[in-house]
Amino acid sequence: MFKLTGTDGTRLYDFDLSAGRCTVGRSSDNLIHIPDKTVSRNHAVIEVAPSGDRVFVTDSNSHNGTTVNGVRISSRVELKPGDRVMFGRIDFKLRQANQLDSSQPRSTATLLAESDPEKSVFLSINEALRPLPPKVTDLPELFPTLSEMARLAIVSEPQDVMLQRSLALVNKVIPAERLAVLMTREDSDEIYVAATLLPSGKDPGTFKLSRTIANEMITEKNAILIGDPKQDERFAQQESIIMSDMSSAMAVPLFDEGQVLGILYVDTSNPIQRYNDDFLRLLATFGNIIASRLLNYELLHEREEKKIYDAELRRATLIQQNLLPKEKLEVSGYSVCAFQQQCRAVGGDLYDTATLSDGRVVLLLADVSGKGMGAALLMANIMASFRILYNVTEFSLGDVVNLVSLQLYNSSAAADFATLFVGVLDPIAHELSYINAGHNPPLLVREDGTLEHLEASGTMIGAFDMGSWAETKTTMNLNDLLVVFTDGVTEAEHGEEQYSDERLEKAILGWAELGPEELISKLMADIEGFVGDSPRSDDITVLAVKRVIEC
Repeated sequence: MFKLTGTDGTRLYDFDLSAGRCTVGRSSDNLIHIPDKTVSRNHAVIEVAPSGDRVFVTDSNSHNGTTVNGVRISSRVELKPGDRVMFGRIDFKLRQANQLDSSQPRSTATLLAESDPEKSVFLSINEALRPLPPKVTDLPELFPTLSEMARLAIVSEPQDVMLQRSLALVNKVIPAERLAVLMTREDSDEIYVAATLLPSGKDPGTFKLSRTIANEMITEKNAILIGDPKQDERFAQQESIIMSDMSSAMAVPLFDEGQVLGILYVDTSNPIQRYNDDFLRLLATFGNIIASRLLNYELLHEREEKKIYDAELRRATLIQQNLLPKEKLEVSGYSVCAFQQQCRAVGGDLYDTATLSDGRVVLLLADVSGKGMGAALLMANIMASFRILYNVTEFSLGDVVNLVSLQLYNSSAAADFATLFVGVLDPIAHELSYINAGHNPPLLVREDGTLEHLEASGTMIGAFDMGSWAETKTTMNLNDLLVVFTDGVTEAEHGEEQYSDERLEKAILGWAELGPEELISKLMADIEGFVGDSPRSDDITVLAVKRVIEC
């Protein structure tokens, strides 16, 4: 079997080639999918003979062409192991698949070449970070270098500058021709070069990190020492850590707080210089310091993001507060009071009061699905829609609710809806027309102490592309009290117990002779006493209206 391996500088590609025909291109329909803009959607075709011992490539009239060993091809070309193939700007190498059995489990330190234990070794990061042996700690440059590197943890400077300085410090103690920090991208298995140092001034090759080795370090948190990759069977048949004439290489995971943030890599092509496990432990020590600093950058980044989020949240809170009625509604012969307490900085409860052009009064209270910022956006959507419709010449409850519901349905997700109570009070005729769209039934306490529930007359708004809401009418007699509320009142919790509809009704009946403002004050005090130290789980909104004088 053959393998085709390559990289675009950030992404690693490793394709197994089996007998038959496979297409290459940028389109995801291709068996060999290369999502690079220099690769055509259908770029080339690779064919493997039925015997599996011959491979051919044909360009498919691609825009940027296909080259084999630097020569652009115009016809079918046979490939040999070691040949370089470029699709657009992406460089690949054909090689025979490694036939070694790598399925055997390895111990903490696993030799990869039994005939020569100094060639290659995997070492767990915990093992690599054990105390350094005396012959290493006696190095004259070690402690000054470690002290200088420790200072990087408290110096405020850009991450790329810190990484570059760190590599220079590592090189003071560990001789190398190339040093690099490779980082992993968030939410991706891609690896990219974050910083490099070439003490000799010459780059001996291009980084091509083996996915197998990278996974070993990132997922298993193992360090690796390669004594001589050219003599090691595991790496002789595949893309090793880098393709160059190196004689020795080491890599350690940058590990801190349970996560691998990247990889610290060094190599040399000097045949006299061979790394051993002492050098590997030393590199792991440096890597641990770099990882701690990288974690600090992550924490600082999170802190800055939190500052931005908090500022946006404060702004959203102010905007939402400004959307609510700023002045108490004055209605001749009636006393009106509204109260809202949110369990978060922003919420999904809303209320509104307004006087229409014909003198009638709108009383609106709604509870949007969900909590937090999303619910606040829906709340603003609904309130804005109603306020536009207040200005229509003929304000019809049924038409208005239907229009707002349809607008919400068309501009939001399926899980976005709201329960709603909206009433129109005629302060002269003392007639209250209302629609209850799936909301908690408001309580209407008559002067004689009779309690009526204004039951739902239709489903919640925004849930369906059509709806039917029955408009109901009732009369507000002298001293009658209307209390509209959201479920944050009845579902206020103390442990597993809720405030409940029964407790609310009993409280309202007991305070029915009070004015709306005093009644709401007593109700909130009772809820606070009931909840105690339990965390608030929902917004609370209450709207109370009482007819206080005969007109």
